[in-house]
Amino acid sequence: MGQTLPATLRSTINAKSLLTAGSLSSGYLLLAYLLIGFKTDQLFLVGLFNAFYFATPGTRKFIVGFSVFIVFWILFDFMKAFPNYTFNSVHIESLYYAEKTLFGIDSNGVLVTPNEFFKEHSHTFLDVMSGLFYLCWMPVPMGFAAYLFFKYRKVFLQFSLTFLLVNLLGFVIYYLYPAAPPWYVEYYGFDFIANTNGNTAGLIAFDNFFGIDIFTSLYSKSSNVFAAMPSLHSAYPLIVIFYGLKYKLGRVNIFFGIVTLGIWFAAVYSSHHYVLDVLAGIICALVGIYFFNILTERIRVFKNWLTQYELLVS
Repeated sequence: MGQTLPATLRSTINAKSLLTAGSLSSGYLLLAYLLIGFKTDQLFLVGLFNAFYFATPGTRKFIVGFSVFIVFWILFDFMKAFPNYTFNSVHIESLYYAEKTLFGIDSNGVLVTPNEFFKEHSHTFLDVMSGLFYLCWMPVPMGFAAYLFFKYRKVFLQFSLTFLLVNLLGFVIYYLYPAAPPWYVEYYGFDFIANTNGNTAGLIAFDNFFGIDIFTSLYSKSSNVFAAMPSLHSAYPLIVIFYGLKYKLGRVNIFFGIVTLGIWFAAVYSSHHYVLDVLAGIICALVGIYFFNILTERIRVFKNWLTQYELLVS
């Protein structure tokens, strides 16, 4: 006699679910191939999505909820197909001198940017701490999201969608105001060079200290080096703090605050962002949080959609 599937598994596999997952998976792979070419990462993402989608009802709810982050990653990856410097001129020299004018530091009688000052006064301890803080830019928001998913499902959706909205705002600015990071000026001056590869900049000191290539690997996959303004690395922890304080999560907010300040410092210390980029990231986060609250409080269609989404993952 043939074996029968467990009831929980049968409940997750039906014609509609197979069609939904199959259409999404094949559609993504085809679009990715056409836009940016085939990469093994794409198969891993599809495999992960389908494994969670069909494993159990609980894992399906989990991956449907976390699809918000999958959408973010896909959009970020697809930016490779549409470099922002093909839409607007890249700001290199003007941004450098604006930073120096507003936040310049006197170093032996010479006015330098904070990035240049830190490069002149680097220290192994700061190299290590900057690397550790910068590694938190995604794990902390994702870990916080996972906690909210299992503890406060409604808040999880609010946080995740706010995260996505802040990214969308940042992506729009990337295309309206392409901007070179500080390390670009250090290596290439003020001349624009299209298709410039990503660079670890000051974070290479962290890799060298531990004899690893974690940042080297990460920045080799950069979607666009001319997307320094705003610093979304600086925006993400601020979203975490907002929801941590809003829902009174207690002492963990102290940890979130330390991580936030650490990432802001590391962004400048490592020459990946100007202070202006960090401030733009902070503003981007605040604007995204504000507009998401407007959507949930005043736009009935969005409120109804959010309610339906909550039912899918509850």
